[in-house]
Amino acid sequence: MEKLVTYYNHSKVELTKVIFPIKEQIRNAFISVFVVVTVVSLFLALIDVIMSASLSAVM
Repeated sequence: MEKLVTYYNHSKVELTKVIFPIKEQIRNAFISVFVVVTVVSLFLALIDVIMSASLSAVM
């Protein structure tokens, strides 16, 4: 039981050291991820269209 109490107390102390992100940081991270995913998706779609068109032209 003593180990459990010690673990709990250490966990509590460590949680006081954690810096949680604020709303603005979360929003900026979301926008960054959204932009990167959108750009990569558009790039892959463009490559797919080009490869499909070239394959159709060959056949």
